[in-house]
Amino acid sequence: MADKGTELFEQLSSFVEEQIAQKGVPGAAIGILYQDQTYTAGFGVTNIDHPVPVTDKTLFQVGSISKTFTCLAVMRLVEQGKLDLQASVRSYLPEFTVADETASEQTTLWHLLTHMSGWVGDFFEDTGAGDDAMAVYVHAMAGLEQLAPIGTVWSYNNAGFSVAGRVIEQVTGQRYENAMRKLVFEPLGLTRCFYGPGDVITYRFAVGHGGGRGEAKVLRPWPLPRAVYPAGGIVCDVHQLLRYARFQMGDGTVAEETGQGRTVVVKPETLAEMHTPQASRWGEKEQIGLSWFIDEIDGTRQLSHGGGTTGQISLLVLFPPHQLAMVILTNASEGGGVTGAMRRWVLEHYLGLTDPEPKPIEASEEELAAYAGFYTRPFTDIELGMLNGRLIGQAIYKGGFPSQDQPLPPPPPPVSLALCEKDRLLITAGPGKGGRADVICKPDGTIGWLRIGRIHRRLEKRPAGEPR
Repeated sequence: MADKGTELFEQLSSFVEEQIAQKGVPGAAIGILYQDQTYTAGFGVTNIDHPVPVTDKTLFQVGSISKTFTCLAVMRLVEQGKLDLQASVRSYLPEFTVADETASEQTTLWHLLTHMSGWVGDFFEDTGAGDDAMAVYVHAMAGLEQLAPIGTVWSYNNAGFSVAGRVIEQVTGQRYENAMRKLVFEPLGLTRCFYGPGDVITYRFAVGHGGGRGEAKVLRPWPLPRAVYPAGGIVCDVHQLLRYARFQMGDGTVAEETGQGRTVVVKPETLAEMHTPQASRWGEKEQIGLSWFIDEIDGTRQLSHGGGTTGQISLLVLFPPHQLAMVILTNASEGGGVTGAMRRWVLEHYLGLTDPEPKPIEASEEELAAYAGFYTRPFTDIELGMLNGRLIGQAIYKGGFPSQDQPLPPPPPPVSLALCEKDRLLITAGPGKGGRADVICKPDGTIGWLRIGRIHRRLEKRPAGEPR
């Protein structure tokens, strides 16, 4: 008779198989750490053009989960006395500059690791594969716009972690990837964590897909620019992430190969600091630690980080009070629906907890109209307005993404929005249905920003010549 862990994992596997079939995801791999045992499985294929079965050893791009690895390397250097979270970035990189001089002077490592710098963070400049890639990237950041005063508003920031990666290079005297092997991969026994395609290509690996069910196609390019490795470059399998999760929920030590003792990687208080709220993302229940998202789910603390590359979506979730962890890696842009569904399934069936989807609440036309306005950031503007008593949002693309030289995508259809709590909007119809948008006010009470992961600064009026 199967034990409880095996039974639960078999049920979870059936659920994930159903989800990827419904959402048109070609392949996925999942892993669970439960009662000190690991359970893993793979589903579907790595590549619809050249189908190879996905197994629990298939390598996926894990995207921004990589940020937590970069943060761990920084914290090891802090323990060694080589870095100080409260020191300015310029004390390590005198050339560091963004468009706002105050932010240039005041940005610290803490701002980088908590996404609290306020400057534009979606900057995916390909500065080549040479040893100077990250140095050139930092120089190229000089024009990045300040969207909010430094340290005041949380806004997801990829570029900040590339800067942190360059700081690691500077203080260790090594290429970022080599420093990560010495500081993180080797001490934790992570033998199948890679960055460049040259390392990955000899293994079974997944490629990204887009287009959805019945229309899926392979997305290219596969490699990420070297300069963004600290923000999202790791390629690995579910076993590696479960091993990493076990470490993150432990005491900062790892078992020695002889099995006769344990080696200290970081102090327990250093791990605790990484997992301690540093700033609010939204109220007291949604906060940010040092790189980790911290949420209170039905009274239980959840640590998590997702990842997204070109057609690959992933999620790592830890429940430290229960020593439970889950990993899901998918190879489709539509994978976010599967990762979210798996997280809720694990909460319910492993822990007996629920994390309800937000629901619209009653709001008058006048209340909704207060949010109408024009919100801007590079690449994309958002206009909110009223139509037949409903709040409607329209995204306006201004340039290609992830870089300006990419073709301008076609304009997306509008979305409908409703209040789901005070100053928080829920997308009820259209692209991103079920997503939330936070309305953030300035100290004087006026609306300053609209945040959908990243902040858009509110303008008093539509810029002249802006397309409708």
